[in-house]
Amino acid sequence: MSARVEARRRAPLLDVAVVGGGMVGAAAALALARAGFATALVEARAPAPWHGEGEVDLRVVGLAPSSIALLDELGVWTSIRERRAAAYARMHVWDARSGAAIGFDAATTGHAWLGWIVENNLVQWTLWQALESAGVQRLCPAQVTGYRACEDRIVLELEAGETASVAARLLVAADGAGSPLRRMAGLETHGRDYGQRAVVAHVATERAHQDTAWQCFLPGGPLALLPLADGRSSIVWSLPEAEAQRVLALADGAFCDQLGIAADFRLGRVLSATPRAAFPLRLQLADAYQAERFVLLGDAAHAVHPLAGQGVNLGLRDVAELRDTVVAAREAGRDIAAAHVLRRYARRRRSADTLDAWSFDALAHIYAWQAPPLVAARALGVRLADHLAPLKRRLAAHAAGR
Repeated sequence: MSARVEARRRAPLLDVAVVGGGMVGAAAALALARAGFATALVEARAPAPWHGEGEVDLRVVGLAPSSIALLDELGVWTSIRERRAAAYARMHVWDARSGAAIGFDAATTGHAWLGWIVENNLVQWTLWQALESAGVQRLCPAQVTGYRACEDRIVLELEAGETASVAARLLVAADGAGSPLRRMAGLETHGRDYGQRAVVAHVATERAHQDTAWQCFLPGGPLALLPLADGRSSIVWSLPEAEAQRVLALADGAFCDQLGIAADFRLGRVLSATPRAAFPLRLQLADAYQAERFVLLGDAAHAVHPLAGQGVNLGLRDVAELRDTVVAAREAGRDIAAAHVLRRYARRRRSADTLDAWSFDALAHIYAWQAPPLVAARALGVRLADHLAPLKRRLAAHAAGR
């Protein structure tokens, strides 16, 4: 008998194997382990250690109250918040063409803040460190080369040194928008390429950010200025591909000047900027979220336009729904990976994710309108919404995941 076959026979049967150690995958592994499931996390590369003396990660996330609540349940939020995070209490959104604006204030919702801006790397590193104490078996570096579903388990074949395979009742694919596991499972996607890139950088401005998230809808795409804990702002500037390449190539002074103009100098002049980076924008939704003993979550299931800053929040809502679904199945004495159990998770999350994704897509379309009559109609709608307090509260509650 080969050593590989012998190792496979000796491998204990886990409850869950999560593939992908990004923010959503690590949160899923931690949530399931904290709920009492024997869990393994398979990841090709460990996250880079986060250091407080280092530069702020260029990729930041706006965490909604629903995400904060989950991270708090998992015992990691206090550590994240105390290391480096910025709360924002207000959001101001305006249309560059018409000047129509809508504002949101946490005070009107009975809460102290609308959300928190946190570095991706800080969240991922904090979750990664918490996995070991929660009993999660971290298989890293490791890559999945294939899998097969059996009657009571899934067996993952790994390229990971001494570990040849992992067997679990449930396989969770959180391996990103290009998900190799999704392809192995034969799950198709649909969507569209926006032909845009999001240019990101951190900038110092003449005026303080006022604990406010600012967003301007420009003809080429939205520009967001998000408050950082050190007083600067993080920008996410969505631009057509060619324009993004031009902006990336600008000298620092010229970039700051053009950014200030684009932001209507809401925070005064842009004084300095970090080196820039950019990433492509695409709408992508999986046609199904489940296969035999297999579910998708996070970017493997859905990738959305960043204009609403909801991508990671949707993924963390996937995590909470999956955890609650399998806990309920266990308490009822059911197989946690039975088709009807996973169907409940898949139906609920795919419905919610699809509605949000296409809503963001529709908003991007609406703000791309440049014909004067359409701009006027858009402005009228924004001004009306700004004066309808119940509608604003509903919009804020939906973004918060409440």
